[in-house]
Amino acid sequence: MIEPLLSVLADGKFHSGQALGEALGVSRSAIWKQIKAIEESGIEVFSVKGRGYRIPGGLDLLDQAMIEAMLTPSVRPHLQHIDSSLIIPSTNAKAMEAVYRDGHGSLYLAERQTAGRGRRGRDWASPFASNIYFSLTWQFNHGAAALEGLSLAVGVALIRGLKRMGVDEVAVKWPNDLLWRGRKLAGVLLEMSGDAAGECYVVIGVGLNVNMPEIAAEMIDQPWVDLRQVLGEAPSRNELMAALLNELVPVLQQFADEGFAAFQQEWQAVNAHHNQVVNLNLGNRQALGVCRGVDKNGALLLEEEGQLQAYHGGEVSVRLA
Repeated sequence: MIEPLLSVLADGKFHSGQALGEALGVSRSAIWKQIKAIEESGIEVFSVKGRGYRIPGGLDLLDQAMIEAMLTPSVRPHLQHIDSSLIIPSTNAKAMEAVYRDGHGSLYLAERQTAGRGRRGRDWASPFASNIYFSLTWQFNHGAAALEGLSLAVGVALIRGLKRMGVDEVAVKWPNDLLWRGRKLAGVLLEMSGDAAGECYVVIGVGLNVNMPEIAAEMIDQPWVDLRQVLGEAPSRNELMAALLNELVPVLQQFADEGFAAFQQEWQAVNAHHNQVVNLNLGNRQALGVCRGVDKNGALLLEEEGQLQAYHGGEVSVRLA
């Protein structure tokens, strides 16, 4: 019952318990219990005697039909399965669990993740109906070696989608973050299942800050930004989701045929650390040098004492020196 109840309360107006009960065909007592469940999920609900219940500011809920209607004719056929959830542990975890059942072109959306995570196991703040959290399953046929640079190509696709929404000045931080004026806007997490030397599936997980509540922002331990700050107001999450997919699907198709080389120059143009001195954390050691971009495979090029060294993904992380 929570989903239809939230759909009514999403307008941000007061609704009496009686009116809600009549609309949903349940008792006022049942409505009260569901309101408590909504509050326990982290959503603020105002309750005023004589007026009813209200979610301050309303909710911009994801609407699968609305998203599909905004997909281009060339993109929609490639999304063969779309699954939308209110609250789940992780869209990536759900995609990985269902990868051989739902297969290629499966999209998983969530209003909130209770165990969302970024690269290297970091937590990803996932407040309800505030940001974008999705995972897309895509099949590739040439093994793990051919997937080098995929997270970078995904970053290019996301920047294209954000430009559709009027968002400029977005840069990429190797290998998988999007920054706006040096602050984190989005992250990408890739996970693979299948034959490392042949046919395999990649789950492409994306988290994008759209309208981060203050209470959730307190959990973030690095400089961050959301689209509300960038644009002055939060964009429609449904329109944003469609814009991202309309760019991501063609990029994945092109990557499958041509690899990262097709996107190398575009990535270089938005490299957040271009010609800057950076520190690479390689786990057991560190490297210091000037970031010279990436090669045709997506490896980071670091100039150290006049010599150019290539560093590949995995557990490598980059920080400004």
